[in-house]
Amino acid sequence: MDSQSVIKYPVSTERTLRNMEAENKLLFVVDRKATKSDVKKAVESLFKVKVVGVNTYILLGKKRAYVKLSKENPAIDVATQLGMV
Repeated sequence: MDSQSVIKYPVSTERTLRNMEAENKLLFVVDRKATKSDVKKAVESLFKVKVVGVNTYILLGKKRAYVKLSKENPAIDVATQLGMV
């Protein structure tokens, strides 16, 4: 899968904003067929950051992925790039 088709869009809620600040995590809606490694590669190539871990879950028919970034790459910077903040 290519990076553009794996990541559909970011999710911006109060909880995700708290996770950005406290745990350096971002939340994305991703393709249902995407694996954790697909999501990791897509985020790293699209945003030029280092991903430490990915957790996925399915809610209301949509697959979502929490992406934890390394300490050198603040999640707030990526969120600003995406226009979330």
